[in-house]
Amino acid sequence: MDSPLSRLPVGPFTRSQALEAGITSRMLQGRGFVRLFPRVWRRADYEMTDAGWVSAARLALPAHAHLTGITRIQELGLDYGPRRPLHFVVAGDLHLAFDGVFLHRTKALAPLTDDDVCVEAAFMSYCVQARVIDAIKVGDWLLHHEHMSLHRLEELAVGHPWRDGAYEALWVLEHLDPDSWSLKESESRGVLVFAGLPRPECNKELPEIVERAVVADMLFRKYGLVVEYEGIPHQADRDQYTKDLGRYALMRAAGTPYVQVTDEKLQRPRKFVNEVHVALVARGYDGPAPFFGERWRSLFGSLRAAVGERDRARRTG
Repeated sequence: MDSPLSRLPVGPFTRSQALEAGITSRMLQGRGFVRLFPRVWRRADYEMTDAGWVSAARLALPAHAHLTGITRIQELGLDYGPRRPLHFVVAGDLHLAFDGVFLHRTKALAPLTDDDVCVEAAFMSYCVQARVIDAIKVGDWLLHHEHMSLHRLEELAVGHPWRDGAYEALWVLEHLDPDSWSLKESESRGVLVFAGLPRPECNKELPEIVERAVVADMLFRKYGLVVEYEGIPHQADRDQYTKDLGRYALMRAAGTPYVQVTDEKLQRPRKFVNEVHVALVARGYDGPAPFFGERWRSLFGSLRAAVGERDRARRTG
């Protein structure tokens, strides 16, 4: 005969599910169970995952609460950004508060996809609390993986300017690039552009190398300069490492200069920007030198602050 424990869901469960399985409220107070949210529990031996926390929050919230913001985006596979609090949204004036969950309220829900807000609306919500550099990285990731389109994002923001994050999304839109293949590529492009250097093209083939297709992470086409991101996966994967060595050999043979950027260089972004500037000048660039003023500082600050109340008023006027 099966036991009450065997009749419980594997992950988080509600008090009602516990009662149906034969677990009383008194038993739930024992050492064998852990309370997660109001009316939601887990077995003490069950190890919570990120997905498990989302499931638990869904059980604790009413059915008309939907994932939004960075939590909605992480459900698509993005391994970036804070995992807590979990972000949900409801239409109307519902007031619920418990640790680890942020419940947004709106007068009208954005369009839903798979019972959660559409990705464009989730990105808009994320933009409210994101830094500029993070909004660029996450936006690029969504575009590259075809979870979001620039057209749909602009259409939603322009058509619903009252939605939280609409102006922030419109502001950052011009800084996004669907051709960026990684978060670090997006970050590298961001620090270069916000320092005042020309905007590089992302992941374009180098036509001067005919032996085989060589794709540059970032290409300053006018000056024939390449910027390549070298992350830990490139170094740890020996097959990728060998391919990278071959690509660099082809670039050197073709006379194509390149600057390599690493995680360590991105921790000192001004030094990296200056290195790229020197390489550009050597190739004939005579434009403005890098400037680390207000625009540069805005990259590492709040997107909402970068938009500013003045720009917000101008857009609504």
